Order: sequence, then structure tokens, then C-alpha cells
Amino acid sequence: MHDSMYRTAMHCALLLAVTTGTAALAQTAPDMGKLSATGGVSQVEGAGGGGLTPWALIGGYGTRDSWGANAHATRVATQDYTLDTVGVAVGLFDRVELSLARQDLRGSLAPLNDLRIRQDIVGIKVKLAGDAVYDQDLLLPQIAVGAMAKRNKGVGGLGALGVTRVTQLGAKDENGVDYYVAATKVLLAQSLLLNATVRATKANQMGLLGFGGDKGDRYQAKLELSAAYLINRKLVAGLEYRMKPRNLGADNEKAYYDAFIAWFPSKHVSVTAAYAVLGDITVFNPTRQRGAYLSVQTGF
Repeated sequence: MHDSMYRTAMHCALLLAVTTGTAALAQTAPDMGKLSATGGVSQVEGAGGGGLTPWALIGGYGTRDSWGANAHATRVATQDYTLDTVGVAVGLFDRVELSLARQDLRGSLAPLNDLRIRQDIVGIKVKLAGDAVYDQDLLLPQIAVGAMAKRNKGVGGLGALGVTRVTQLGAKDENGVDYYVAATKVLLAQSLLLNATVRATKANQMGLLGFGGDKGDRYQAKLELSAAYLINRKLVAGLEYRMKPRNLGADNEKAYYDAFIAWFPSKHVSVTAAYAVLGDITVFNPTRQRGAYLSVQTGF
């Protein structure tokens, strides 16, 4: 994805954020009318959903007559890497979600112990049809489409190796856009949430290692799945699986998956903990990365 295309996507998302956000704020105060946990948590790229994959649910607790917002901080720590994400999201009229996030990846084991890569992500999600919660008498899930425009901020800590950009690791582009369609259904009688997302992507490790590479530079459709059991109104446990492309010879990328538990003590706060497996991350540390995931979200 060339810089000009990235900037176009970024400008469109920001323009929509300003116009629709201003209209929402002018019209009404947040009503927090949605059921607890039905906005999901903050996904690692900033969208509302599970920890690894976006869902069709719109973030925040605002109903179709209102709006909601949240902020989150997330850390994933494996043997060799730490990924920190901070971000904010706004849900408008239970129809549109806008999000901003920054990811910060750091290495901890030689030869990548000084590695640091940052990435900014602008996201937009639009609900097209269905209602995951209230359409209990229908088979139709809630369906949404979304996009994530990602801007890589360069590679730090590898200057001695002459590497300052992800393109020097084999990526075709530093910046890119992921597109996805998500379908989510909440089965209240069974206390289950089921989600399937199909993402069109060229991103290497979510874009932290750029987009495209020496093994491929075309969009690929990748499946992402989530299943969660609602233990009670405040506690949810589940599993996630996310397929990944393999574009780089220097990165034998593998699928992500996790087992999580999310606690919602109130509509203003949620805490999510998980055991995550992120596969290999570059040939320099060829060990399957496993570790803890912790995310705290606050909002309304």
C-alpha cells in the first residue's frame, strides 16, 4: 500500500470522525443503554471485539439514539517480546465505530534486545445488518465491515545492522490497510457469543513488520474466529484463533490464538486476561512466542 493510498484512507477516517462525532455530541449525552459486555473489549489493534480479532459489535454502551466511548491499555508479554497498545474508540448510534491505537513492540533477547517498532492505527467499523443481542428469534447475526489504516514508524535498535525500516527486512511497504467483514451472534439462552471475521490483509505481524514481502505481495483472505461463554453478567471466558499471511522469508509467521477471561465489574471498567500464543516472530528468535495478555478498558 503506497503512502498516498494510506494518507487517503487516513484522511477519510479522520473526516468521518470529525463530522459524525460532532453531530453525535451535539445531539445527546451517552445513555449507556446496551447490556453489559455487549460492546466487547478493546482488540489489540484498537477495534471493539476480542483481544485478537474485531467483532461486529460496536464499541461503547451507547444505543442507536446515543453514543459511547472508551480508552484502553494492553500489554502482551512473551519470552522475547513485549507489545504495548494504547488507544481510544467511539461508538456512534450503535452503527459506526471509530478507533485510534498505537502499538509499541520491544525485543528482550539478543540479537533483538534493543529492537523497538511503533505503529499507529486508525480504524473504522460500520454495522450493516442484524443485531447480535436483540434478534434472538432470527438466525441472522450482526454483520459489520471495517478497515484499519496502519502506519509503521520505523525500526529502532538495529542501527548497528543497518536496519532502520521494515522494507530492509524484506517488506514491500511500510504502511497499509486491512479490510474485514465480521459476523457476531449472541445466543442468550445458551450464554454464548460466536464470531467469525474474514480479513483481507498483506500485514506482516499485524503490520509491525510492514506489508507484503519477498514471498508474496497480494491481499489474502484470512479467517479469525472467537467463541465466548457468558459465565454471568460480569464474567466471560473464551477462545480466539487468527490466521496470518506468510509474506516474509525472514519471518515464518504462524497463526495467533488465545484463551481469555474478561471481567466487567461495571459498564465503566473491564479487565481482560489471556494466555496467548503468537507463533514465530522473525528467524532471529525462532521460538514459538507464548505469554500473558492483560488489557484494562474504561469508558461509557
